[in-house]
Formats: sequence, C-alpha cells, structure tokens
Amino acid sequence: GVGIGDLMPRQPAIKDPSGEYTMGEAAEKMAKENGILRADQDRIAHQSHVNAAKAWEEGWFGEQVMDAILGPQYRPVSNDNLVRADSQLEKYARLKPVFDRQNGSVTAANSSPLTDGASAVLMMSESKAKELGYEPLGYIRSYAFVGIDPNWQMLMGPSFATPKALDRAGLTLADIDLIDMHEAFAAQVLSNTQAFESEQFAREYLNRDSAIGEINWDKFNVTGSSISLGHPFAATGTRQLTQMLHDLKRCDGNLGLITACAAGGLGAALIVERE
Repeated sequence: GVGIGDLMPRQPAIKDPSGEYTMGEAAEKMAKENGILRADQDRIAHQSHVNAAKAWEEGWFGEQVMDAILGPQYRPVSNDNLVRADSQLEKYARLKPVFDRQNGSVTAANSSPLTDGASAVLMMSESKAKELGYEPLGYIRSYAFVGIDPNWQMLMGPSFATPKALDRAGLTLADIDLIDMHEAFAAQVLSNTQAFESEQFAREYLNRDSAIGEINWDKFNVTGSSISLGHPFAATGTRQLTQMLHDLKRCDGNLGLITACAAGGLGAALIVERE
C-alpha cells in the first residue's frame, strides 16, 4: 500500500547522475582499491587545516578575501569559519566512517564540507590589461580537461589532466614551484598523488614510460585547500586560481599547477606563471 511517507518530498542528495556512485561513495571505493589508509587521510586533512590556519594568522589571505554582509543582523563575515586553528591529528581518529560504516575510512573530517561561497577573477589579454593600466597577477600557460569512466574511479581526473597540461606547456612536474590540488576527499588526493608517482599507472593508463613525477609535499596545498577552506562547488576553481597566484608571489615562485576532480569523472589541470 501507499503510506503518508510515500507522498513526502525527497531531500536532494549529492548523487552523480552519470554513474552508480555519489562522490563520497566513489572516494570510499578509491580508498579501498588504491590501498589508502585512514591514518594517511586524516594526516592530509589535518595538514590542510594547519596550513590554512597559518595563512589566516599571517594575513596571507588579506588581499584575496572580502567581507560578506549577512542578515538578519547584517554583520560582516571576514574569515572562513571552517578552519580549525586548533586541529589535533589524534582527534580525527575518533570520527566514524560516513559511506561505509563498517569498513570505511572516509569521514566528515577528511572530506570537504558542504559550504556556501563565491569567487571571481578578471581575465583578459596582456595587451588589454596594459591598456587599462592593470598589473597581471599571472598568465595561463596551458590547461587540459578530461573525462573518465565515473564508475571506475570517478575522482581520478587530475592524474589524467595533469600530464596533458604539462606536455602542452613543455614542462615536467619537477619544474612546478607550487601545486594546488582540490581536496574533495583526502582519499581522492592520496589516490591521485600515488598515481602521479607510479610508473605502472603511467604505463597502463597514460601510455607513458615514466611516472608523472614525484610530489614535493612542501610545495603542495601550502595555504590549505578544500578540506579546510570549504568547497562551494562553482566557486572552488577560481578560489584555487586566486590562491595560487598569491602564493606564488609570496613564495617568489613562477610556475603553479592547479588541478581538480569533478562529478561525472571529469578532471581539469591548469598551469599558470607569474612572468
């Protein structure tokens, strides 16, 4: 029979219409298939908060963030309210898995939270910028977009897009001064960085003889990323771009890699340069 519950509206879910899994389920699947440990996921999440908290404390986000005025009191919101300045790694182990409650490793703490936000960038040709009297923060050197089977490992797009962007720029990963990889889930970050360093992955999936390159963690998400700063879906890409260009300026670097996974098995990579 039909009960009153059958007539109630259904709550929206973060379900990917192109495949069998939600993004969280895909992250859990990737963690299992790639041998990603819970402790390593928690370490990535903790470091994201540590780096973001330091960036706020040192004032590094000052030129990147503007106040938002929210009602009903219309008080300004000046800082991200997700960053855990007191993050303690041992506390991450207390949280229960979300997507596989018995044997899972993906938790609320090592995943990007649902957040609201907005971002914007001003992009134009160098000649137009000079005409208008603007000083460019940086330049787009190359980019690549890919699509993979979302029912395989939905969030592996960065491992396919990055080598294409590097090749188009005539660069190797060793040439890159800073890397910003979107942290949808720590399991996704570690699955991709593991693939970056794997010759077997390069041969089997990229038709390359050598790995994409070794990750220098001192150059990776140096002021935090989506786990600590949040992931308002449409805004994250330009947040990454703005953050990268300011980080390069602060570190006196020139080349930055920005890469992200996305629903539907999509992936993107962008190489930027300051000069």
